[in-house]
Amino acid sequence: MFYEPSRRNHGLPHDPLKAIVAPRPIGWISTLSPHGTANLAPYSFFNLVSENPSILAFSSDGWKHSVSNIRDSGEFVWNLPTHDLIEQVNLTSRPIGPEDSEFDLAELDTAPSRLVKPPRVAASPAALECVLIEIIEIKDRHGAWSGRLLTLGEIVGVHLDERFIEDGLVRTERLQPLARAGYFDYAWVDQVRSIPRPK
Repeated sequence: MFYEPSRRNHGLPHDPLKAIVAPRPIGWISTLSPHGTANLAPYSFFNLVSENPSILAFSSDGWKHSVSNIRDSGEFVWNLPTHDLIEQVNLTSRPIGPEDSEFDLAELDTAPSRLVKPPRVAASPAALECVLIEIIEIKDRHGAWSGRLLTLGEIVGVHLDERFIEDGLVRTERLQPLARAGYFDYAWVDQVRSIPRPK
């Protein structure tokens, strides 16, 4: 089959694009509102985009609480979502009011950050403290704003549970990081295969 995404002429009940580009890491982003409410939300358009400087990015459909809080405070935390936190990750995607906290909704304990004010997910084995670089309004090829926002943050602090380090390496398959696939599907890493790069 062939279809054009802008025309949505695939003839299927749901757009298959997110099932094709999968699995995608989840941006489980914690922020603080101007009134001090801790917000936590998962974003499936997320990734590490640079190593030096260390920068990650996530895309939001409009000015949701996370992006608004980041714009106002200039700070956020990415929390590693893992297989054993799948129910809580899914629950924190529920729309709730800005005065309510997804930490409370999902019954998740917070942990303090070191260099930024938003809290971390205590149960998450890794977290990245970030400072805002830029929020970009994403435009289509014709220059029209898409309604999506791309948030770029520089990682200024890394938390990592040392139980997942073995022989000086982080064992990704033991972390079992959670990812999004298409539709209502999730995936996680529980196997890895190491292949040396060709010289």
